[in-house]
Amino acid sequence: MSTLHLYNSYTREKEKFEPSVPGHAGLYVCGPTVSGESHLGHARPYVTFDVVYRYLTQLGYKVRYVRNITDAGHFEEEGRDATDKVAEKAKLERLEPMELVQKYTNLFHWGMRLFNNIEPTIEPTATGHVIEQISMIEKIISEGYAYEVNGSVYFDVKKYAEKYPYGKLSGRKIDELLETTRELDGQEEKRNKVDFALWKKAPPEHIQRWNSPWGEGFPGWHIECSAMSSKYLGQVFDIHGGGMDLQFPHHESEIAQSTIAHGCTPVRYWMHNNMITINGKKMGKSYNNVIKITELMSGNHPLLEQAYHPMVIRFYILQTHYRSTLDFSNEALQASEKAFRRLWEAYELLQKMPAPTGTGSDKALNEKVTAFCNECGEFMNDDFNTAKVIASLFEMAPIINGIKGGQIAKDALSADTHKLMLETYKTYLVDVLGMQPMQAQQDGKIDKVLSLLVDIRKDAKTRKDYATSDLIRNKLAEAGVLLKDEKDGSVSWTIE
Repeated sequence: MSTLHLYNSYTREKEKFEPSVPGHAGLYVCGPTVSGESHLGHARPYVTFDVVYRYLTQLGYKVRYVRNITDAGHFEEEGRDATDKVAEKAKLERLEPMELVQKYTNLFHWGMRLFNNIEPTIEPTATGHVIEQISMIEKIISEGYAYEVNGSVYFDVKKYAEKYPYGKLSGRKIDELLETTRELDGQEEKRNKVDFALWKKAPPEHIQRWNSPWGEGFPGWHIECSAMSSKYLGQVFDIHGGGMDLQFPHHESEIAQSTIAHGCTPVRYWMHNNMITINGKKMGKSYNNVIKITELMSGNHPLLEQAYHPMVIRFYILQTHYRSTLDFSNEALQASEKAFRRLWEAYELLQKMPAPTGTGSDKALNEKVTAFCNECGEFMNDDFNTAKVIASLFEMAPIINGIKGGQIAKDALSADTHKLMLETYKTYLVDVLGMQPMQAQQDGKIDKVLSLLVDIRKDAKTRKDYATSDLIRNKLAEAGVLLKDEKDGSVSWTIE
C-alpha cells in the first residue's frame, strides 16, 4: 500500500486514512484511571498508539495527540452510590484524592518514560474539565436525551437507539441489552437498565464532589472523554484509540453522547488494540492476575522468572499485530529478549560497517535488500503492521552478519543499497518502533529509579506501613544500595 490504510473498528473495514484537515492528524487515546499502579495490560495500548503517533509524524503529519488522565468519575454502576474508584482507593490508602492521583500519575509517567513513549501533545485531566462536562450534559438534556432523577443525570439509551445505531461499534443490539442487562440494587431510578450515568449525586461520605445544576456530585466516566476530545480536537476528529475492552460501554457511550451534544458523529476512525492475556484470560484487576510495571522491572511477582528490561517488553508487544491477542509467558518474553538483542546487534554492526564505494557485485542480493527495505513502509501503511516490519528487519540481519564475518563479499552491496539499509533500520527500528539499546535505558537513570523507590518508601512510612518500608530498604540493601535517613527527613543512599 502506497498510502496509509487502517482498520476502522466502527465499519470493520480497512480504510484509507484521510484526515479532516490535510497535513494534520488528531489522535485521542483513553488514558489511565490513576487509582492504582499501571500493569502490563495497560502498557500495550500506550506502546501501540505511541507507534501510531510516531508513524503519523514520520509521514509528515502535524499530529495533536491527546491522552487523558481519569482522576475522578470512573465507576461501575453497581448500586446507588456508584463508588468512584479514585475516591474509594484514597480512603483505603488514607490519602487525599489528589495525593493519590499524583502518586499514581507519577508512577504512570515513570513507566511511559521507561518504555520510551513520546509524551502526548496534551494530557488533560477529568477533574480539570468538570465545567466542560457539565456544559455538555446540559446540552444533552436540552436535546431531550438525558433526564435528572434525585440529583443524578442519565443518558436515555432507548430513545437514542430509536434514531441512531446504538451498539454499532461493539456489535451489540439494544433489544438484547434490554433483555440481558442484570438488575442492580439501587438502579430503579433509571428509566431503562441500559441507561448510563452522565452525573452522579454524591452521597454524604463522598470525598470528590462538585457543584452542578443538579446538586453536588461528580461526573460519570464516559462524559469526560467526549468533553476533552471535542475541546482539544474538535467536534469531529480523526482517530480515537483504546483497548478492545473499552468498546462497550465506554466508547459506545462516547459516540452516543457526542452525537447528541454536537449533532454529528465524533470520530472518523476508531482503532482498538487487543488484550494481553494470561492463560487465556484478560489481564485485569477484576481477574486478580495483573503484573504491575514495577514488578516487571524488579521480577518480584509469582508469575515472573526474572526481571525484564522495558525495551524487551516493548519489543514483545510490537512483535504481534496490535489487533491480535498477546498471551503472556516467561518463554515469550525471554525469546523477545534474545530476538531484540540479535536485531540491535545487527544494527550496531551495520552502523560500524564501512560504506561500500562501488555499484555492488551481487545484483540479486542488492535487489533482495532493497525489497526488504521497501516492504517496511508497505507494512506500516497496512494498518501499522509492526510484526511484519520486524520480520523484514530480521531478514536483513544475516546479510549484515555475513558481510561482517566474511561469508558475503564486502563489495556485494552497492553504496546506495547500504545507505538504504542503514536508513531503513534507523527509520523503522528507532524512529517508528521507538526501540533503544538496552543499556541506554539505564545510563543516567539509576538516580531517578532510586528516588522513586525512596518516595514510595516515604509514603509507606507516612501511612505507618512499616512492612513495606522495611521491605524496600532490605531489598535495596541486598542489591548493594544502602539508604540513610537524615535528621532533616531526607534520605540519602550509597551504592556499594
